[in-house]
This record gives sequence, structure tokens and C-alpha cells, in this order.
Amino acid sequence: MSPLLLLRYRLEYFALRAIIEFVRLFPLDMAVAISARTWRVLAPRGRRHRRALDNLARAYPEKTPEEREQIALDMWANLGRVMAETMQLDRLLKQPERIENRTEYVLKRYKSKMGPAICVSLHTGNWELSMWPMARAGTKPAAVYRLVKNPFVDLYLRSMRTELYPGGLFAKGKMKGNLAGHDTARMIGSYLRQGGRLGFLCDLYEKKGIDVPFFGHPAPSTPFPAMLARRLGARMWMGRCVRKDNKCQFAVEIKELKVPRTDDPQEDVRVITAAMHKQFEEWIREYPEQWMWSNRRWS
Repeated sequence: MSPLLLLRYRLEYFALRAIIEFVRLFPLDMAVAISARTWRVLAPRGRRHRRALDNLARAYPEKTPEEREQIALDMWANLGRVMAETMQLDRLLKQPERIENRTEYVLKRYKSKMGPAICVSLHTGNWELSMWPMARAGTKPAAVYRLVKNPFVDLYLRSMRTELYPGGLFAKGKMKGNLAGHDTARMIGSYLRQGGRLGFLCDLYEKKGIDVPFFGHPAPSTPFPAMLARRLGARMWMGRCVRKDNKCQFAVEIKELKVPRTDDPQEDVRVITAAMHKQFEEWIREYPEQWMWSNRRWS
């Protein structure tokens, strides 16, 4: 690493820490409310607002432009809340009364006989909390996350999530010119074979993925969780986090997704991935303002 790049990374890290410390000067609810209002005003001025509106037009052609604009504005407010909550994640997790587990009976039933498990979720509500029920149940889940190029920032963000992912975090992305994803795949396989529970966010565009229906259009999607579940005999769970009344209060739920194991592995993977996105779409339609429409999703 060159001295100039090292200096840049250090400055970025100190800037991030300064912003986080500033946000932490405020009580949690106040910080969340301020951040929501700020994002709602500023974010629509960026180019990603246009992408959000284009995605909404594709998903909801029956809605008026004004209705889609309102969803986009509410989405930015939700992202503002997520940002502030992430910066005070430790304080949020110390107040478990803010998080309702609507499917606690599922974990009580399967905790001792769950075996290896793949847990897939989407960017809705505050997705950081989607694995919270499994962490609370003592199943020590891990997760796959997108590597941050700045190693100081990456390490810091990982440390903030230790309580949510006591089983660890597996990075995907590039580091020092090599694909970290190849090593990650081997570590993930080993982790699951030992009975691990692993979380993925699976609702984003995947260039080398497979096309499955999503809001009536083919969407390139990652088949990796489905491949792992089928190949390693793991259970597959879907989870979501829903924000309540635009506050720092949530409901989290999980449900099992059946994993077919026929003589056609490729078709099984396609069926599983399509079923995932069918459920994602149903959940998004319930609370469209809580999903991240600003990301690329279709070709």
C-alpha cells in the first residue's frame, strides 16, 4: 500500500469516526428522527433518486408518478433512520424491547435440531437486525458481507456488528488485487459443514446470477445460497425486519423455505432462488417504502 493511499484511508476512517461520534451525542430516537428528515430532503437531489423512480415505475406501472415519488421520499427517510441506528447499534441492541420477534416459536422448536442453516434476507426495515432472533437464541450466526476497500473502516464496521454475528463475518469483494470471494467460499463451506448458521442479503443485482421473476421482470440474482443449501443439506430460512410506525421499533420474523433435492440440481437451484424472490416481492409490496429502491436490480 502506497503512503498516499494509506493517508487517504486513515483520513476517511477518522472522518467516519468523527461523524459517528457526533451522531452519538444525541439520544437514539432524536438522532434517528433528525437523520430521517435530513435524508428525505437531501437524498432526492442525487442521481440515485432517478434510479429509485425508474425501479418503482417498473415495479408499479399502475401507480401515478406522484405515488411513486412519495414512496421514494419515504424510502430515503427510512435509509436515514438506518444510518443513524447503525451508528448507535450497540445502544439499540441494549434495548431489546424495541425489537419484537414474531416467530420466536420457530427458534424454540428448531434450536436444538436446526443443523446447518442458510438465512436469507433483504434490504428492508433495518436489515441489520434480520439475524437478531438467531443471535438472541444463542445459535451464534455468521454472515456474508460486502468488503469495504478501506481496511480501517472495514475493521471498524465489522467490530460494530459483533453482537449480531457472534459466529463471525465472511467478506466478499476484492482485497490487495485478489478476489477474496474464492477464499470466502471455501471458509463458508467448512463453516456450514460444522453446523453453522449463515446469513445473506440476496435482493441485489448479481451480474453473473440467474434470471428469476421479480415484480414481473427477469432479475439477475445470486444462486449461491440456494446452491449451498442444496449441496450441503442445510435448512433454508427467510427473514425480514419491519419498521413500526416510522420509529426505532421493529418486528422481525423468519420462515422456512423448502429446499428441493431432485435429480436436476440446476433446476433445484433455480426453483429455490425464484421462491426466495417471490417471497421478497410479497414482503416488499406490504411495505414498499421500507425497501431500498435506489439500488440496481434489473438489467
